[in-house]
Order: sequence, then structure tokens, then C-alpha cells
Amino acid sequence: MQKLHSNQRMSKIVIHNDTIYLCGQVGNAEDDIAGQTLTCLEKIEALLEEVGSDKSKILSTTVWLKDMSDFAAMNAVWDEWFSDVLPPARACGEAALARPELLVEMIVTAAV
Repeated sequence: MQKLHSNQRMSKIVIHNDTIYLCGQVGNAEDDIAGQTLTCLEKIEALLEEVGSDKSKILSTTVWLKDMSDFAAMNAVWDEWFSDVLPPARACGEAALARPELLVEMIVTAAV
């Protein structure tokens, strides 16, 4: 097992066997839902690339929205980002996030 970008609370990347687990990714707090969604996806892409993977190898994503009224706007960004590959399995729910200005958080499991 390998853990990267770790501190006393968490690791941003955990690799076990051929599976990559990413910690929850959030966007820039000052952005709207579209901007925060895109930033989440860009952060996910960068972390996966760091360990030799990419978005085509995402197995599963859990998406947490602060408010389900943002579902359509988040999906518009999501659909465009995955337009060139088949999307992963996904769950989406509403949750209170770590800070009130955060609108979306994504948790990813991917293959190496």
C-alpha cells in the first residue's frame, strides 16, 4: 500500500493493489456550482495523472451537493468532462459540507 500527500488527518491518494482512492475534492469557494464542479474534476484529473491513471479509469464517484437544486448545473459540467470517455458508476446526494461556501465534493475510486 502507498499513501501520498499525507498529514495527521488524511492522505490525498491511497493506492492498494491496483486501486486508487482519492480523498474528497472540492472547488474554489468563491465560484458557483459550475466552477466548483470543474475545479473538482481538474483536481481529480491531476491526482490521477500523478499516479499514472486518468479519468477513463475512474471506477466510481460519490458526489455530494450542498443543495440538490444544483444537480442539473453540476451534471452539465460532469457530462461535458466525461464526453470523451465512458463515465464511472456514480452516486449523488445532498449533504452539509465542511464549509458553508462549498457547493460540491467528489470522492473517487479509480484503477491504476
